[in-house]
Amino acid sequence: MSIQRILPAARYSEAVIAGNFVFCAGMVPENTEGDIKAQTQDVLAQIDALLATCGTNKTTIVDAVIYLADMADYNGMNQAWDSWVAPGQAPARATVEARLANPAWLIEIKVTAYLG
Repeated sequence: MSIQRILPAARYSEAVIAGNFVFCAGMVPENTEGDIKAQTQDVLAQIDALLATCGTNKTTIVDAVIYLADMADYNGMNQAWDSWVAPGQAPARATVEARLANPAWLIEIKVTAYLG
């Protein structure tokens, strides 16, 4: 099985393609000025771009883990998520509350996609 590291840095790669799967690093908002909906949209746009770099798209996501700094943001996150996820293509998903590395981050999302 071949392993390809996408946008590697000293500490981690943005994504790793291993066999037929793309494992994406946790993505956090680049713009922390917005509310949970805006930060979620920011992260989802980054996921779209990263998956495109890997040769796939959101319809191939098989698993998503969403970390929220505050579960009170669950509904706002879901508003952005529901308008982004491809109809009939929702992945398996878990959403948990977690203290994130930067207090300005309201959300972090980690996805795994299938290349087929």
